[in-house]
Amino acid sequence: MSQTVDRALSILPLLAEGPADLGQVADRLGVHKSTALRLLRTLHEHGLVYRQSDQRYRLGARLIALAQEAMENLDIREIAHPHLVRLNEQCGHTVHLAVYEEDEVLYIDKVESRYPVRMYSRIGKPVAITVAAVAKLLLADLAEHERRALADKLDYPMYTARSTPNAPAFLRELDKVREQGWATDLGGHEESINCVAAPIRGADGRVVAAMSVSAPNVVVTADELLTLLPLVRRTADDISGEYSGRNATKGSA
Repeated sequence: MSQTVDRALSILPLLAEGPADLGQVADRLGVHKSTALRLLRTLHEHGLVYRQSDQRYRLGARLIALAQEAMENLDIREIAHPHLVRLNEQCGHTVHLAVYEEDEVLYIDKVESRYPVRMYSRIGKPVAITVAAVAKLLLADLAEHERRALADKLDYPMYTARSTPNAPAFLRELDKVREQGWATDLGGHEESINCVAAPIRGADGRVVAAMSVSAPNVVVTADELLTLLPLVRRTADDISGEYSGRNATKGSA
């Protein structure tokens, strides 16, 4: 199996050089044409290669889209990180950055609280999608039919008495978040943890990521944490401006 995967992956850099026919692929891999054809068909089914009308193969649009998506996510993390660190220095609480991928919301960056009592979270770990503030922001930006389709297929675990209980309640919360432009999780996932979040937008105005500040009740109350919302939103706006190029435009005008 590992040899098959290795051979399949070896096709991609070959096609990156330009379109190639079945014989060229087989020769490069050192395999029979039937073996090369099976590999190409599998890659084609996943959209990673495309067969042209002249029977030659080239890289598929799906591969290009995946590469672009990966670059954008890496980009936003690189751009956002100094801002997240600065926000953490100002407020002292845990700061997260999250994105929406394949029906999951994932943390892609985190700056730890300076207080001894901290929340547990990990980069790369999916968040509790029905209650997390960053998830609400990312999902609220979806088209209405996408929001409804996703809400209908989600489970709604009652982590606490404040958790979102069902799809209608979830959709109402997303509508509210969409209108106000920010989100909270006030004890919805863990009774003792509160969170405020703001969206990061690309040049087209769509939400590309969300950032949040979280803290336990023993450090600050929910009301005290909410006073940080203007600072969180300003930080998100600064990241949005840098990511979309708006800040650079202002500076050069």
